[in-house]
Amino acid sequence: MNHSYQQCVDACLECMNACNVCYVASLKEYDLAMLRECIRVSRECAEICGFAAQMLERGTDFAEQICELCAKACEVCAAECSKHGHDHCKQCAEACHRCVQACRQLVAV
Repeated sequence: MNHSYQQCVDACLECMNACNVCYVASLKEYDLAMLRECIRVSRECAEICGFAAQMLERGTDFAEQICELCAKACEVCAAECSKHGHDHCKQCAEACHRCVQACRQLVAV
């Protein structure tokens, strides 16, 4: 696997983990209704990031398309998580921003 792919894989896995933490922690918060969209998008983002990491590790011919999808999912998740003050939401948003950057760098190469 080339170096730029590995950086993107690492960012995707980090983001997947942060999104999963946010998803589970949000389910334990008091006001679930307020976090409904955060729960939904963080779960979707985790799934997409995990898929992206797996496909990049396999050397897929669809790296650009998958990275674009991953970046879009991360942008949506970061925007939603940024609306909330919980630490897990902030950490998720930060990981999403890093993943967007890594995906966009890979596409630009």
